[in-house]
Formats: sequence, C-alpha cells, structure tokens
Amino acid sequence: MANEGINIKWPDILVLVLYFVFVLVVGLISSWKIKRGSISSYFLASRNMHWIPVGASLFASNIGSGHFIGLAGSGAASGIGIGAFELNAVFVLMLLGWVFVPVYMSSGVYTMPEYLRERFGGQRIRVYLSCLALLLSIFTKISADLYAGALFIQQTLNKNSEEWMYISILILLAIASIFTISGGLTAVIWTDFVQTILMVVGALILMGMTFHEVGGYNALVENYFDAIPNMTRYSQTDSNINCGEPPGYAMHFFRSIKPGESDMPWTGMIFGITISGIWYWCTDQVIVQRTLSSKNMVHAKAGCVLAAMIKFLPLFILVFPGMGSRVLYTDKVACVVPKECKKYCGSETGCTNTAYVELVLNLLPTGLSGLMLAVMMAALMSSLTSIFNSSSTIFAIDIWTRIRKKATDVELLIVGRVFVLAMVVVSVIWIPVIQNSANSQLFVYIQSISSFLSPPICAIYLLAIFWPRTNEPGAFWGLIVGLIIGLTRFVLEYAFVVPGCGDEDQDKRPEWIKIIVGNVHYLHFGCILFLIVLAVTVAVSLLTEPIPEKCLHRLTYSTRHSQEVRVSIREWRNEKDSIDKVHLEPTPDKNSNSKASVHSSNMQELPAWRRCINCLCGVSTQNISVSQENPADEETPEERAKKAAEFLEERKPWTNVVDGMAIFVMTIAGFLWGFYA
Repeated sequence: MANEGINIKWPDILVLVLYFVFVLVVGLISSWKIKRGSISSYFLASRNMHWIPVGASLFASNIGSGHFIGLAGSGAASGIGIGAFELNAVFVLMLLGWVFVPVYMSSGVYTMPEYLRERFGGQRIRVYLSCLALLLSIFTKISADLYAGALFIQQTLNKNSEEWMYISILILLAIASIFTISGGLTAVIWTDFVQTILMVVGALILMGMTFHEVGGYNALVENYFDAIPNMTRYSQTDSNINCGEPPGYAMHFFRSIKPGESDMPWTGMIFGITISGIWYWCTDQVIVQRTLSSKNMVHAKAGCVLAAMIKFLPLFILVFPGMGSRVLYTDKVACVVPKECKKYCGSETGCTNTAYVELVLNLLPTGLSGLMLAVMMAALMSSLTSIFNSSSTIFAIDIWTRIRKKATDVELLIVGRVFVLAMVVVSVIWIPVIQNSANSQLFVYIQSISSFLSPPICAIYLLAIFWPRTNEPGAFWGLIVGLIIGLTRFVLEYAFVVPGCGDEDQDKRPEWIKIIVGNVHYLHFGCILFLIVLAVTVAVSLLTEPIPEKCLHRLTYSTRHSQEVRVSIREWRNEKDSIDKVHLEPTPDKNSNSKASVHSSNMQELPAWRRCINCLCGVSTQNISVSQENPADEETPEERAKKAAEFLEERKPWTNVVDGMAIFVMTIAGFLWGFYA
C-alpha cells in the first residue's frame, strides 16, 4: 500500500523548531561578527576561514536532498555502482587542494569565470561561462534538490497534499535566502558546518536501524538479489529477463562496457566520472569558493582532506540503506508495473526514488522522525544557500559589471542579494516542470546532464592551468564546439525517450538515434566530448598568436610561485596598439580590473532611505574611502606580486601532516575501489 504519511507528534515538531532556531542564530551571529560591507567579506568570508568549516562546507554544499533521494534510489535500483561517484571525489578533491587552488589563490580571483578572464583576456569566455553556470545551477542543482525535497515532503504529508508541499518549499527557500542575503559566505559556511553534523548523525542512526532491520551487512547483500516485487513483467526482447530482478552486477563497481549489458561501464566509471568530477570539484564556483575562503594554503588543503574523508560516508549511509529499503519494501520501491508505480509514488517509470523516504517513514520512532525531517531540510537548505551565494557572486561580479562598468562596491553587494530573490522566484516556478520531467533515477539524471555539458569546461581549465600556449581563440572555439555537440546529445536524449524494460515494442526511435544514443553511454560520451574539445582548442591555439609569458605570471601551475609583476592581457594589447596606459594585475586582497571599486575618496553621509536599504542588506551605512577599504593600494606592483606569491608558502610541520593525511585518504579510497571492483 502507499504509505499514509508520517504521524507528526509534538516531539517531532519541537525538534524541527529547535533546529530552525539554532541554525538561524548560528548564521546570523556569524554574519554579524564579520566585516559585512566589503566584497571580500561577503563573497570570500574575508579569506579567513579555518579548515574544519571549509571541509564541512565542501561536503554540505555537495550533499543535498538530491543525494539523499538520488543515491539511495540508485542503490535500490542497481546496487553500489553509484557509490563510485562518491569515492572518485576523494581523488579529485586532492587535485583541487594541491593543483587548482594554488593557482586560483595566487591569481587573486573571486570567481572561476574571472580566472579565465585574467588567463585569456577578453570577455566572451567569461560571460559564456557565467551564463552557463547560472543555467546549470537553476535547472540541475536547484531543480534536483527541489524535486527531491518536494518528493520527501509529498510522501511525508500524503502525496495529495500539494498545497502543503508548496508551502513547505516556500518556507525553506525563504530561510535559505535569509541566510544568504544577510550574511554572505561566512554565514553560509558556518551554517553548513552545523548542518553537516546534523546530516551525518541522522543518516548514521538511520543506517544502523536499516542494517539491524535487514539482519546485517551479509543478509543485506544476500537478500537484495531476491528482492523481486510480486507484480512484475518480463522483457519483450528476452523473455528470460525479469524486469523486477536486481542486476547480477549490483555489488561491483567495474561493469561490462558492452551496450545494454550494464548501466555503468567500467571505462566510464574511471574516466567519465573523473572528467565530470574535475569540472564539479575543481572549476565549479559553488565548491571552489569554499576553498578560496581559507586563511592560507594549509587550511585549504586540510579542508579538502576533511571533505574527502567525509565522502567515504555516502556509500554506507545512503547507498546501502537504499538497497536495504528495496529488501524491506520490495513491492513499492522495486515496482516495475506502470499502474502500480503510479499508485505508489505518482510516477510510471519507477519508485526507487522513494527508497530513503520509506526508511524514514517506517523505521524511525517519534522524535527521531523529527530529527530526520531536520536532516533532510538541512541537506536541502545547505545546498540552496551555497548555490544562492555562489550564483549571486557570479552575477554581481561577472555579469553586472559588464552592464554597469562603474558600479560601486555597495551596488554590487545589493545587486548580488537581489539576484538571490530572482533565483528563488525562478526556482519556485520551475517546481512543476521538475515533477513532470525527472526520470526514475534522480542521480543518474543529474550525472547524465553533467556529462553533456561539463567536459568542455573541464578541458579548458586543464589546458589553461597546465599548457601556457593555450590562448583565447582556442579556448573560445573549443567551448563553442563542445556546447553545440553537448546540446545536440542532450536534445536527442530527451526528445526520443528510451522505453523501459517490458516496453521495448514502444521504441519509436529512428535507427540512427538508437546507434548514437543507445550505443554510446553518457559517461563514454563525456570522454569523447572531452577529447574533441581538447583537439579543437589545441589546434586553434597553435594556429593563432600565443599569449606572452609576462601575462601569465601566477596564472598557470608552473608560474604559481612567480614574484614577477604580471602584465594584463589588456595592457599587452594596448602596447601593441601603441597606447601608453598601464593596468596592473589584481591581488588576493584587491579587486581586479573587472570589478568596480568604491569611487568616492571621502567619507560621505548617505540619505536616510539609502542607509535603511544598506542596513537591510547588511552593508555599511556610510561610504567608505578607498584608502580605508583598500590600504593595499599604497603598495607598489612589485610588493603586491611578492605578496601574492608568498600567500602560497606553507609552514612545517603542518604541510607534511596534511600531505600525509592526503596519501592515507587516497589509500583507503583505493582499497575500497579494489574491494568492490
């Protein structure tokens, strides 16, 4: 039967209320204590964050309600394979801390599009990536989390209670927006820290209860393969294939590469996941912004190591419980008959996405149910606050400064916060679309879209950091070609729906579509697209003029420690045009040329209406002089270059401790890969 909803009692309500009050207090206090009226404090937490909140925020920003629903759902559908995405992140996080972050910090940027602006010059790549990042945030990250949150609330309050579902989502969005608008990155990081503790503790409790209910790990593995629903159907192409039977490769990471024989081929699990992982962990604004807020390189690396250690947990606290849910509630979670699935969860394509929800609704007693409600809300809100903050940063710094070239710091802060409200509106409007379009495995849906759009970005960043010969025309045309190919695959993927098991006779796709889409797994497609973009970028770069070495100091991995004054590409081009005008590089403590600075050199009292708006947005109620806001302006270019390089210096023995922990974490991850290979 479809569950009748959770019996919410006063202890559950009390836990929820205490959770919201506590997290609100933490966020508001942390935001109030920092210097709130500057770009650096709002967007990068004044670059003074400790490694513990940085690592916790990296994990919390990644793990949202989409992971609770998606990982458990994929575990119920096909076993542990989806956990490879989580273990792969352990290695990619080391790349972030040891390769990418040193370049970003020495270059002195706030956003990832801004880095490419400094690296290549021009604006078209920066604007391209900014717009793409905002679209990906709204239609994949936010949409996936909102769909998962809506599904959880809908199942909790009865799936017919759509009014309550929308009211709950609006409340969550409002609270997430308050965190982001009032406090900036510092409030987001500290609330992420609190919510990470909640998520891990609550999920560990439910994991323990799930293993106890199914009889332990060995019983789970054995009974999973027998978890076949009573009402089932058979494949029309092979009558020996039971559509409701778990796949035989469920307990393996490495699976067949032949089309149709597995859902995740081993080649894609190694290379395709890594390409998407580098894009997400090393170039995505939401993630990188956390590490850029670290007080120094040791704290940035330690934060990456901490996040990598926590990334071991999802396999055990989400994927295995999802498999346990299939064992305990087989008929509902593993349903394959469309009419039955429609009755259980409102979707004819399957109900595996309800696996984690079923555990919460059926296993937890009063009080703990409220705790898990808080955990799910924490997962949703932590992701939303992170995305809202990072997206507002991109919009204010990378897009608004193109519209308003002389925007003041105060204007950028207000615009960034207002943009958060706009994202909230778009997200709410998008909710019905999410409910009608998400496929039966939410996490697979997210990863497939990433494989269509992220490989070009991954390729360009790798070339930008490791190959100095890469130039702007090469990068731009590589991105354009990659976008065209990726969007083509995206349209073909969702315009011609692949029928599920038992409906093979309804496959109306043309043969050429079956060959292109059906025989090329989305992870393999990501690898192919990555190589195409690499080839196009290298070819165009070699055929066009190179960027001089003097323009690349601290913008590539090999020059990250350089103390030479970097000449901006714009200055170099002006020199070529015989224009005698010098524009020096940005530093970690100073806004770049693309960012506006405060234009008033004198303290000036603002009108009463302006002071009210500034107070509401958490910025200074008076104009701040340039000399007070940026004392580094008095430094010479040589001093600023030396300071940027020295920022990467690491103190012993802590650097050795962090390096040793990184090796230890990667060793454990390698063991798990081998154990479940």
